[in-house]
Amino acid sequence: MTETATRAIPSAVPPTEAELAAWRALSREEQLARYRDALTASDAGRVGKATMADVLTMARQRVADRRG
Repeated sequence: MTETATRAIPSAVPPTEAELAAWRALSREEQLARYRDALTASDAGRVGKATMADVLTMARQRVADRRG
């Protein structure tokens, strides 16, 4: 895919139609790679001290707690 001003990346902001179409055009593997890149990027603004590994651990614990 050629890089343009509209690059399909994960975002908390609702996508435009062009962004959504670009995202859907990506393979599953490319979508996952872009999520990984976004979540591990050094410039990914961190509000707290928790790392992505911490968040994953907490999420897994919540799932385990719900399954009881």
